[in-house]
Amino acid sequence: MDNLIALLVAAPLLGAAVLLCGGRRLDAVGHWIGTALAASSFVIGVVLFADMLGKNAEHRTLTQFLYSWIPVGGFQADVAFQLDQLSMTFVLLITGVGSLIHVYSIGYMEHDERRRRFFGYLNLFLAAMLLLVLADNYLLLYVGWEGVGLASYLLIGFWQHKPSAATAAKKAFLVNRVGDMGLSIAIMLMFTTFGTFTFGPVFEAAGGASEGKLTAIALMLLLAACGKSAQVPLQSWLGDAMEGPTPVSALIHAATMVTAGVYLIVRSADIFNAAPDAQLVVTVVGAVTLLFGAIVGCAKDDIKKALAGSTMSQIGYMILAAGLGPIGYVFAIMHLVTHGFFKAGLFLGAGSVMHGMNDEVDMRKYGGLRTYMPITFVTFGLGYLAIIGFPGLSGFFSKDKIIEAAFAKGGTEGWILGGVALLGAAITAFYMTRVMLMTFFGEKRWQPDENGHEPHPHESPKVMTIPMIVLAFGSVFAGGFFSIGDRFLNWLEPVTGHSHGNPPVSALTVTLSTMVVLVIGVAAAYAQYGRRPVPVVAPRGSLLTRAARRDLLQDDFNHVVLVRGGEHLTRSLVYVDHTLVDGVVNGTAASMGGLSGRLRKLQNGYARSYAVSMFGGAAILIAATLLMRAV
Repeated sequence: MDNLIALLVAAPLLGAAVLLCGGRRLDAVGHWIGTALAASSFVIGVVLFADMLGKNAEHRTLTQFLYSWIPVGGFQADVAFQLDQLSMTFVLLITGVGSLIHVYSIGYMEHDERRRRFFGYLNLFLAAMLLLVLADNYLLLYVGWEGVGLASYLLIGFWQHKPSAATAAKKAFLVNRVGDMGLSIAIMLMFTTFGTFTFGPVFEAAGGASEGKLTAIALMLLLAACGKSAQVPLQSWLGDAMEGPTPVSALIHAATMVTAGVYLIVRSADIFNAAPDAQLVVTVVGAVTLLFGAIVGCAKDDIKKALAGSTMSQIGYMILAAGLGPIGYVFAIMHLVTHGFFKAGLFLGAGSVMHGMNDEVDMRKYGGLRTYMPITFVTFGLGYLAIIGFPGLSGFFSKDKIIEAAFAKGGTEGWILGGVALLGAAITAFYMTRVMLMTFFGEKRWQPDENGHEPHPHESPKVMTIPMIVLAFGSVFAGGFFSIGDRFLNWLEPVTGHSHGNPPVSALTVTLSTMVVLVIGVAAAYAQYGRRPVPVVAPRGSLLTRAARRDLLQDDFNHVVLVRGGEHLTRSLVYVDHTLVDGVVNGTAASMGGLSGRLRKLQNGYARSYAVSMFGGAAILIAATLLMRAV
């Protein structure tokens, strides 16, 4: 069975190669080829999963060595794969949800003349993401990591004729490069510390390394995770990335790319467990980001950008849980999987709304769409209920576990983190209820465009609605299925470990508290958007609202601190170069030139002058010799 692992990556990689190199002759069938190869990878994953279930927990890890990549002295880098319970979870999520998004894209991109190329990019993205989660060493993981960055750049900027899309792609690429520097530095530190970057030897040696070195490695890994998972302070690219086609938003921002940072931290559990200071930083980053993204989501009128703020916030929950160590590793991955279902479904639902509304994204120009798009309304509504943590749905089981784990951290830190997680749940209920009310309820608010064409909302074709229905099914049942008999906990515990921590309150108390804040959030949103007419033009709003519309001034901060700061630093360095460095160099040259000019006067070409000089020199030498003898 271990020989099948490479086929997981090979299938979509083959699809990318065929579709991107095959030319226009494949335009008519390219989307089917891309979808078939993505589905093939999922089928292989299911076969490997079934085989894994038939083994004891300690024998479930499979490895496959392909070849020695860089054998140079003591530097040994292999192309080898490792499939265990953690990577298998990601394989099924990436290929399963990815295949559904491929199917959806057949309808969504039907009239795009570059559809074949789009599916080639989708396949390339799946291959890179699978390489990332299947690598058995950090260097090969880095290859997949960079491949994901390249594919996301191509997909976000797919409609490159739009300046906003081209700019968003470059922004995502550059911000992620900052995080990627963290991963590259971490790999260098691993090699100098442990002499290897293969998972097994690194984790075995982590216990004997100094805490300072482990903290440095862990913080660099966190920097990498912040870039890929859009966490503070590298979160500014996520909202702009909505300029790409909606299936890209569902693929990258729900189930794959933005979850790579969570995978990296959980996979590196042994390093973080031995670096408590770094773990604390991880929890702080997660807590700040979950509130940051939730507040931004409250003020966005663009339906996709509201969901982008939600993604940032939900990944913040996962990062927070990962920072809790063995208390939260399992629940971080559990919420990651359930989030993959309901957030992908929400994004595809948003795409369905846009499909029926002439690509309009402003929710203030929607209203009453539930009667025009019943399937979209039901599937989107189930995703909404799941993400706010409605009892019995997936989010209820996964997000509540993270809140419980936050309190179980114990002490003042546990109360603070648990309180932040509860506050985030209240804000989540508010902004998602706002999205539902503005989109599907109330009176219609759409108007004719500048050409006099009025939207005629309608339900999307089956090729788009069927994937939405499947994802809605997962949004409803996945969390409960995972929780029965602690099924998901027992599945991942052999890889991640688990600890119950020191909960200061019972799980029932946390659940009741979560229900209370959920009701408060829903009621507040209904009072503002359900009982009052929604104006087509957004009111000016409070200072916080205006700041949230501008992503809490994150771009302004980056411009002032990084762009302006970089300009001032550059000017200062240029000034130092011109005045100090060039001054020393030019001054030395001028001094030597002046000295040479004066010495040159001694070379006048007159023999009598040279004779006098020789006579004077000889006289000085004789006088000096006589003086030394006399003394």
